[in-house]
Amino acid sequence: MATTVVRYQVKPERADENQRLIEQVFTELDERELNGFTYKVFRLEDGVTFIHIVIEHETEDPDSLQEVAAFQAFVADISERCDIPPVAMGATIVGGYR
Repeated sequence: MATTVVRYQVKPERADENQRLIEQVFTELDERELNGFTYKVFRLEDGVTFIHIVIEHETEDPDSLQEVAAFQAFVADISERCDIPPVAMGATIVGGYR
């Protein structure tokens, strides 16, 4: 399973907008019921730091988050919303519970 973790900080005045765009991604994912990956997003208690985690499952013919229109809209102007731009890193799952 490939795992990617993305971390960034948005401008304080754009944090709620950023969250709304993310929520639209999850709305579309729920409607389309895509498979082949797990996607989680966290907004840290500072209100401006976001962490996205994508875990790609080893399935035949998986869907791609990149193909989701709401995700494309979210990433389209991400650099304009950020004070600290997104940094993506591969990660290895060491363990998990539920």
